[in-house]
Amino acid sequence: MQEVNLFKIFTERFNKLNIAYAVTGSVASIIYGEPRVTHDIDIVLILPEIKIEKFIKSFPTNKFYVSPVEIIKKEIKREMRGHCNIIHQETGFKADIYFAGENELQNWAIEKSKEISFAGSKIMIAPPEYVIIKKLEFFKEGHSQKHINDIKAIINNSKEMIDFVFLNRLLAEFKLEEVWKKEVVVNDK
Repeated sequence: MQEVNLFKIFTERFNKLNIAYAVTGSVASIIYGEPRVTHDIDIVLILPEIKIEKFIKSFPTNKFYVSPVEIIKKEIKREMRGHCNIIHQETGFKADIYFAGENELQNWAIEKSKEISFAGSKIMIAPPEYVIIKKLEFFKEGHSQKHINDIKAIINNSKEMIDFVFLNRLLAEFKLEEVWKKEVVVNDK
């Protein structure tokens, strides 16, 4: 599967730079749930300003599009929703990079990420509770059924890894209880 090998185009560079990150989104859904096609990888990370130059240089411009230094500096300083893209030019495979900033949930996801071996490479994967919450938020915004399908696959395949007491606290904190009960319909006890 070509996409699987493309994940490490990004994650191996973060590993070499010793940048704290967590893979989330559809790739995390694939790992915790069921295989499906994806055209990108979502990564939440902490990028200290002193590492920006090395970060950019690790993605050569003849092979990747990377947001300019000025944009990255601006985005990492945002308290929430800092974002940039990295695109592998040959394949069009994209990494959506979300800078943790002051976002407690994103920082928690990075802190609690787990190292796994995936496609012959080390990947730091966000906890399933984080992936579920973010999928519910995206569903609430855009009503794409793929997010609900991903959540159900995560629960069906990785239920033993989910702390449902903690997940219920997050559902309440992010006001997602109603969409959880209406759309996911699982016995989470």
